[in-house]
Amino acid sequence: MKYRPLGHTDIKVSALCLGTMTYGEQNSESEAHAQLDRAVDAGINFIDTAEMYPVPPKGNTQGLTERYIGTWLARQGQRDRLIIATKVAGPADWLSYLRDGNLHLDRVNIEAAVNESLQRLQTDYIDIYQLHWPDRSTNYFGKLGYQAVESEQMTPILETLQVLDDLKKAGKIRHIGVSNETPWGLMRYLHLAREHDLPRAVSIQNPYNLLNRTFEIGLAEIAHREGCGLLAYSPMAFGVLSGKYLNGQQPKGARLTLFDRFDRYSNPQVQRATEEYVGLAQQEGLNPAQMALAYVTSRPFVTSNIIGATSLVQLDENLESINTSLSKEVLQGIEAIHTQQPNPAP
Repeated sequence: MKYRPLGHTDIKVSALCLGTMTYGEQNSESEAHAQLDRAVDAGINFIDTAEMYPVPPKGNTQGLTERYIGTWLARQGQRDRLIIATKVAGPADWLSYLRDGNLHLDRVNIEAAVNESLQRLQTDYIDIYQLHWPDRSTNYFGKLGYQAVESEQMTPILETLQVLDDLKKAGKIRHIGVSNETPWGLMRYLHLAREHDLPRAVSIQNPYNLLNRTFEIGLAEIAHREGCGLLAYSPMAFGVLSGKYLNGQQPKGARLTLFDRFDRYSNPQVQRATEEYVGLAQQEGLNPAQMALAYVTSRPFVTSNIIGATSLVQLDENLESINTSLSKEVLQGIEAIHTQQPNPAP
């Protein structure tokens, strides 16, 4: 395993982070524990979750992911050797069951969320507490174009940072991060933190993969110059880049077979680009999934690549990507495909 600095902190996180959003939906508690054991044995010290998980979000499963991690942490007994990241949900009409649906990144919601996450995780502190998505109307979750919404209700970013500062002083969180943020949002968080001596974001968790490189357009430079590296999620585009959905295949138990909420990965442009990426990997003697993951991990603005799996076989394959090197010819081939079909799944 390789390790990288987390922002300007003295923490080093594994270049691969274990994503857990299947725990409680596609994975049982025992399967979750087995994955966590395997990942730690492979050198991973970084685990990412969220209060909203598992996905797809449901009222009767909400919080199960953190609970499964919590029972594992209690059994494992090496909390101080791990970096645990979780997230507080922002406004969403599809989360009506969470805090009565009145979700904002304000004091009432953030304090309630962090206390509940600490209880489920069975820990006294959270290493990186992330804002899962913005408390304002903007372009995220696959939406590229920004459209202004007049008179919207939103929590000022300064107020959010002040709450997080209090939680940090109380010892409940160590560092903060943002997620699904825009260039304006990230720079605003960084500016206000500097101006008011408040916690500075150490990471940004946004989607990034061969089918969606939009992070490079406005955020990569910020991540690099400001020391706020990317925690890349969906590096495999929900498994699409493995090639398992090509030619109309619907593997039993696979995420896109089970759930239709991720349809942005099924358009014709995605299919064409995926065929090209899979073909390139096979031509170069590479596993398509490992090529896709190795590309993300190799980007200079990436702090950690969040891998996920529903089986130990998949997890082992994804872990092995840390040992996959991409030649100049492979990188040139990837760029050629990207030029022909850029960002088909934003």
